[in-house]
Order: sequence, then C-alpha cells, then structure tokens
Amino acid sequence: MTAPTAARGARGRGRWIEQWDPEDEAFWRERGSNIAHRNLLLSVFSEHIGFSVWTLWSVMVLFMGPEYGIDPAGKFLLISVATLTGAVARVPYTFAVARFGGRNWTVVSAAALLVPTVAAWVVMEPGTSYTTFMVVALFTGVGGGNFASSMTNINSFFPLRRKGWALGVNAGGGNIGVPVMQLAGLAVIGTAGAGHPRILLGVYIPLIVLATACSARWMDNLAPVRNDTGAAKEAARDPHTWIMSFLYVGTFGSFIGYSFAFGLVLQTQFARTPLEAASLTFLGPLLGSLIRPVGGRLADLYGGARITLWTFAAMGGATLLVVAASLNESLPVFVTGFTALFVLSGIGNGSTYKMIPAIFHGKAAASGLRGEEAASSARRLSGASMGLIGAVGALGGLGINLAFRQSFETVGSGTAAYLTFLVFYGLCCAVTWTVYLRGATRLSPGTTAGTESSREAQEPGRATAYAEV
Repeated sequence: MTAPTAARGARGRGRWIEQWDPEDEAFWRERGSNIAHRNLLLSVFSEHIGFSVWTLWSVMVLFMGPEYGIDPAGKFLLISVATLTGAVARVPYTFAVARFGGRNWTVVSAAALLVPTVAAWVVMEPGTSYTTFMVVALFTGVGGGNFASSMTNINSFFPLRRKGWALGVNAGGGNIGVPVMQLAGLAVIGTAGAGHPRILLGVYIPLIVLATACSARWMDNLAPVRNDTGAAKEAARDPHTWIMSFLYVGTFGSFIGYSFAFGLVLQTQFARTPLEAASLTFLGPLLGSLIRPVGGRLADLYGGARITLWTFAAMGGATLLVVAASLNESLPVFVTGFTALFVLSGIGNGSTYKMIPAIFHGKAAASGLRGEEAASSARRLSGASMGLIGAVGALGGLGINLAFRQSFETVGSGTAAYLTFLVFYGLCCAVTWTVYLRGATRLSPGTTAGTESSREAQEPGRATAYAEV
C-alpha cells in the first residue's frame, strides 16, 4: 500500500497538509518525521513565550515594594487570578486547533500575548490601583492557554510510540518559560534595581513578535484534524478524562502553583529581599522543566502509570522535608525540599501526559479497532481530553496559591498548606494504584495501550492492561 503523502493543499488560508499518517513507518521515515520535528521546534518557542507571559506576575510582585501598598495576601491573589484565567483559557484553546488549524491558531495565540505584556508595561508603577493590577493580571492568563493548543497540535503530529517524548519536549520547552522569566527578573533586579520592571517587559515584547512571525512562516496545519464537538462530549463523558485530570492536578498543578508562589513564600516566610528571593526562585522550575521530557521517555519505556505512582510517592517524601524545614525555619533544607518537588512534578508531568493517548489507544483497540483506525480514534479523543485535563490541572495551581494565601493569613506560615498538599499526594498515589496498576485491568487480547502498539498487536493472545499505559 502506498504511504500517504504530505501534500499541501489550498484549503483555506495558510499552509495545510491534506494527508497525515504518522503510524505508517515508511511515511514517517521519508517525510513525516522532518515535518513533525519542525513544527515541534516552533511550537516549543511559542509556548515558551506563552508560559513566560503567564507567569509574569509571579515576577512582577517581586518588584512591588512598600510604595505599591499591597500586602502579601494581595500579591498572592494577583498571581492566583493569572492562574485562574490561564486554566479556563485552556479549554477553548484546545478546540481552536481543530477549528482554525494548529499553525493558524499558534500565530493568533502568540500575537495575543502582546495585550497583557504591553498593558503591564503601561501600568507597572506605584500609584496604580489594585483593581487595575488585577485586570492586567487576568489578561496574562492567555499565556496559559497556549499550552493546551500547543499540546493538542503536537499530539496529532507524532506516532504513539513517540508521543511521550514529543509531548514531554513540547511541554518541557514551554515550562522553561517560567524559570527564564524569573532569571530575567533576577537580572533586572540585580543590575537596575527593583524599581525598573519595565526593562523586563521591554525585553519580551519583541520576542512575542518574533514568535508570531516564525510560527506564521514555518508551521503547518493538519487538514485531517477537524473540528469535532462530538469528540469533546465523548471525552467529557469518559471517566478516564477526569481521573487523569485529578492526577494532573497533582503534577502540573504543583509545578505551576509552586512556580508562581515560591518567590513570594521566600519573601513572606523567610524575610528574603526581592533580589535574594529571585536568586533562589528560578532553580526549581528550571530543573522541573528540563526533566519533563525524561518523565515522558521513562513512561515510554516502563509505563506512565508506574512512573506516575513512584513520582507521587516521592513528592510526598519531599513535602515532609518541606514541612520539617518550615517548622525548624531552615532555609537550606526548605529550598532543597522545594527543588525536589519541582523536579518530581516535572517527571510526573511527562508521565501523565504519556498516559492520556495510551489510554485512549487502548480503549480503541479494546473496541475492535486496528491500525490507523485505532490511532485516529485515539488522536481524536486524546486531543479533545487534553484541553479538559490541562485546564483542571492548571486549576490545581490556583488551589496551591489560595492555600498559601489562607495559610499565611491564618497561622503566619505555609505549614498548614504543605500538610494539605501532603494529603493530596497520598490520594494521587491511591488513585493511580487502584485504577491503573492494581489487578492490571484488562483491555483486550492481542492489543495494548502501551508504547509498541503495532508490534504487540501482532502477538495474538497477549494479555494487556492499563498498567501498560
């Protein structure tokens, strides 16, 4: 059978690929791989800038000294509203890819980042009302939406056996936008002082323009990925969408929540100056971002559920270390524990996102679909579910920021919040074990939700399980 070609047609405006079958090994080797990796590289760049803008206010609050008249609770609320809008934006952003095309929507979503960045440049000075700061912080949430559309788009470009790595690279490269923004803030505070936040904003405005231009010039749309409201409804009815949303709250919710709050926690609980806080804030998010592809690759090799379970168990241990450091007011131990949490959340981010397409591929195989039919069904439902899962996971970041705000308001430290997180990680362990590992829930003989679906489908009678996702 002749492999499908990646011919570009004239469907609508922009660059469109009319046929796409990454599961066909000949097509993937001859043409698909190069196209997919080019789009992955540009997707990472755009998503990276999106994450930087989304986390903008976690850095801006470090510039806001006493002259701004905003207390720690008010600052936690500022970063919380940015988290909230970023989470909500992820749902429509997911479906925009199928409606407008991955390349086209990347151009629009990248250009939209100019609105909150320019607005922050205008208002960032003492005397601006708190309400104005809140409105501008709300707008930065569009940067959080970029993640959902980017992941949905890249999910369609790669074959199942490579999704863990590809999605890990895409998300990890985007996540690095968090520590890069924090490092840039540190550089500005260290050189120009905490009274010059507009320098930081001025750096990002041309970068947003560059990301928009590069996406327009070199990315592609996939015509087979069409708008499918039925897929959204079907994904919303599937219990695995909500189970994975719960687990993603524990991984990505932790990563983004801690990224937003860590610098402010250091200032509030350990009385660090803006420069001292900024010098410690970036390391955890940087390591957590860099290791996300490793989490995806480990999931490709050993199964996402297994990696996810051990990750949550280790996050519980790291949280106990943070609690002990908080009670003993030990800054070195506190930073060590938090850095471990960032690293582990990065691994968990990669493993949980590997599980999503694998679960839906396993369900398609269990229903009797084979080959490209099974792969197409899995892409359709996993792409739709990613928006919901990503949105709920980001809401976990909102929960973390609100928990810190409440903890500092009531007891004057973050200890109560850390204990809450510890209980939640225990629940995540229990859910992962019960649903995806205990008893190895059977899908169907001769097929698998694992990584080598085409090979294993040729082994009749092979028992498969959700444990292999």
